[in-house]
Amino acid sequence: MLDQYAQALQDRVENQTLRALRSCAPAGNGEIEINGKRLVNFSSNDYLGLSQHPALAERSIEFVKKYGTGSGASRLLSGNLDAFEKIEKKLADLKGAEAALILPSGFQANSTVLAAALAQNSIVAADKYVHRSIIEGLQLSSSNWFRYKHNDLADLEQQFERRAQALIEKPDENKAKSKKKGRRIQNVSAKVSAESAAKWIVTESVFSMDGDTCKIDDLLFSAAMRGFALFIDEAHATGVTGENGMGMTAGKEFSGISMGTFGKALGSFGAYICCSKLMREYLVNFCSGLIYSTALPPAVLGAIDAALDIVPEMDEERLALAANAEYMRSSLKKMGFDTAGSTTQIIPIILGTEESALNLCKYLEDNGFCVPAIRPPTVPSGSSRLRVSLSAVHTLDQIDQFLNLVRSWHEKKN
Repeated sequence: MLDQYAQALQDRVENQTLRALRSCAPAGNGEIEINGKRLVNFSSNDYLGLSQHPALAERSIEFVKKYGTGSGASRLLSGNLDAFEKIEKKLADLKGAEAALILPSGFQANSTVLAAALAQNSIVAADKYVHRSIIEGLQLSSSNWFRYKHNDLADLEQQFERRAQALIEKPDENKAKSKKKGRRIQNVSAKVSAESAAKWIVTESVFSMDGDTCKIDDLLFSAAMRGFALFIDEAHATGVTGENGMGMTAGKEFSGISMGTFGKALGSFGAYICCSKLMREYLVNFCSGLIYSTALPPAVLGAIDAALDIVPEMDEERLALAANAEYMRSSLKKMGFDTAGSTTQIIPIILGTEESALNLCKYLEDNGFCVPAIRPPTVPSGSSRLRVSLSAVHTLDQIDQFLNLVRSWHEKKN
């Protein structure tokens, strides 16, 4: 039986896509220690450096002293500590939303919230580059979903019209296809007809591999005009962009759900959604990720609470981060590198082959920088890359050292 697993791993070795875990420890000043070696860390999503902020540690300790080390149960049993709803109120106010709901993790939030929220016969358009967690949520849902060309709203609308018409013309055939694919029917009390099917657009605001952004204003306008609902993943935008640093949807009105995480720019762990009060109540009753998971522990809640106090006041750090990212991006482009459509703190250096990505990764690590090589299946075949994640704690000197190393490698290679 184990032969098939051994073969799968051997296949990864042969095509240079094998992954492995490495022990590491934060070393301060935007650095990390791996196997006893100190490296500048360009691989972390800690975009504001808050994971090392003393205020988060202090609030975590306060919460542990008050509540203990664990919540002890799911939120629907006895794990819904009074801190949850206080933090959710603070979060909703910062986001400009009716309500918020904290969940255990970003992957779990995407996969289980979408599975619960997308009703049978819903027509759902997902950007081609959405995260794997979103794809799993779509697969678990009972919706009729498809993927549109990345950031191409014309393709989105054309496919919407074509698929909606197909549902109206061949409802029985589509129902059969849905059953054949094994899509689970969710606990939605009323089945909607094809003509009145809910229509959703699912996207990220900041895309995790290319570092570009969705066309938020166009999406909001299209959704409002056509009566679409939106599900927008703000995991890499929360803390870094928008009003109060709370993402691209902060302060904007729309029908649907905004999702974000606390484990990236907010320096802690966990996830949240912002939505209407009605949707929050629905998910409390139907979202498996909330119902069947132990609630986040008090130490994590304390860090989240502190981060939400600090982030709105970090405009200076956000401006510095954006300026450093633009400097790095423009410098890489001058060297001839493809940085995709990046406009954010995530900057890909697309090299094409797995071998090139691994070679540059090793060269940089040998010279003091940790920058991960991202290969298929995480990214499409032929687009292997290094993914630079900048933080507000990185210095211009660190960035210049990195750019000099990349230039040196590039000149030797050519």
